[in-house]
Amino acid sequence: MRQIGLTGLLGALLLATPAVAQQVGEVGVDWLGNDIIVEAIKDPEVDGVTCHVSYFDRGVIDRLQKGNWFENPSDTAISCRQTGPIRIGDIALGEGGEEIFRQGISLIWKEQVVNRIYDKENDTLIYLAHSRQVQDGSAKMSMTTVPLFGQDVVWEQGKPK
Repeated sequence: MRQIGLTGLLGALLLATPAVAQQVGEVGVDWLGNDIIVEAIKDPEVDGVTCHVSYFDRGVIDRLQKGNWFENPSDTAISCRQTGPIRIGDIALGEGGEEIFRQGISLIWKEQVVNRIYDKENDTLIYLAHSRQVQDGSAKMSMTTVPLFGQDVVWEQGKPK
């Protein structure tokens, strides 16, 4: 298990997250100490769905060489799957969906975010991973879906009509 870096520690202290990520993998990509981190995130309002998110974590040598000490790249990949019986709680049904996870990837201004959107017409949960910045937003994103059609899904508030 890797140690929490300065960025992660400060991000955790400054930001409350709706869901908690559990690190399940770490792959070294070069001799500079740069790694790809893989985390599992359980949707806090949808039991039986787990998302796996990967992102680049810069090492100390890379930070010394390139500057920009307090920031990781905006690149994120996501894959969400059914990992048990699906039970859907009180989820947002609007076009913007809702944020289910966020963590700081810079000292203050940049966050890695996962939003859940329900596509009622296609009976599908959409999970969108992206970064959010105060300015100079990034177009880098990743998306995955969990189809509900034909599944034994329990809606605690009743299925939307």
